[in-house]
Amino acid sequence: MTNEPPIALPGASFWVRATGLVLLRPGLWFTALRQALRLAPRRWWARWPFLPLPDPDYLRFRFETQYGSVGRPDAHDLVTYLQWCREIGNPARAVGHHR
Repeated sequence: MTNEPPIALPGASFWVRATGLVLLRPGLWFTALRQALRLAPRRWWARWPFLPLPDPDYLRFRFETQYGSVGRPDAHDLVTYLQWCREIGNPARAVGHHR
């Protein structure tokens, strides 16, 4: 175990931008909701803030593995991730699998 402080999660401006980018893509709304529910802790509705938010430690881990400890998250990467999730969830949509 290290004595390094945990990396900080992105600030509100990242989340506002990421949400705006997703809202501009109605084709990703269902995927975004599905992923939010998949990443939410069990019984999320029984704890404040009563939203299906992922565990902050999990988010720190994901951001650090993608951007490093000093990297700057890009909201467009969330859109790319959701597009990937949508394609994986429906292999017929995956690139190169068109009929």
